[in-house]
Amino acid sequence: MSNAPVTATLKDAPFPLTEVDKWILSLTDEEYKHHDWEDMKKIISKSIPLFIFSLSSSLEYITQFNNLSVLKRKPSDLRRYMEWTAETKAQYGSITAFLLQQRLPKTWGSPPFTPVSATPFDDPSDYRVLVNDWPYGLTPDLTHIVVWSRTTIETDPQTGGTTPGSRSTIEDFVKKFFVDRLGSGGDDKVLWFKNWVALQSVRALEHIHIIVRDVEKGIVDEWTKELDCHRLLN
Repeated sequence: MSNAPVTATLKDAPFPLTEVDKWILSLTDEEYKHHDWEDMKKIISKSIPLFIFSLSSSLEYITQFNNLSVLKRKPSDLRRYMEWTAETKAQYGSITAFLLQQRLPKTWGSPPFTPVSATPFDDPSDYRVLVNDWPYGLTPDLTHIVVWSRTTIETDPQTGGTTPGSRSTIEDFVKKFFVDRLGSGGDDKVLWFKNWVALQSVRALEHIHIIVRDVEKGIVDEWTKELDCHRLLN
């Protein structure tokens, strides 16, 4: 995360600001209330049926307004993110180009990708797990992870959200990769969501968001380590 001075203003925004963003920028860090675990569970569970909820509960179709747009960053972090985004676009041309050059596996090449498997998260070479460089404003016990995929994740063309099939695929992956690693009680320490298309900040690259609670750094490091299949070997 950048240590750039916090000077970005509304007129400097390098991306469309939501009403929530504008409100956050009117606050001080001291006035900001961090998202805690219970808050995240409520936000995700109030989504329309495009997303999985806590893995400790069964899938349900909920028809309330998609609430993911209320996820927010701390005011100073949002201003830094705005400045970083502007600087990164100026240097690389786009956030997608930055991610491809600096974060994602070189073996992927450039879009359109040619994944090993047509099923998302089926082959380790087709996904990359990283801690989010610019997480939402969460309490310290929570960690925000992003899983990037070079395999397309099916979405509903009308809603922009996941389909029943892609939700099931993601749920299976999250359970095997994250929940099972945490052992007993792990299903109450992991949440996931996929932003509907209109909310995605990097639309060209498939990804899902993972929020984990009270997970030690060693396990997070294990999840996010680079694998040989992600490297270009000589």
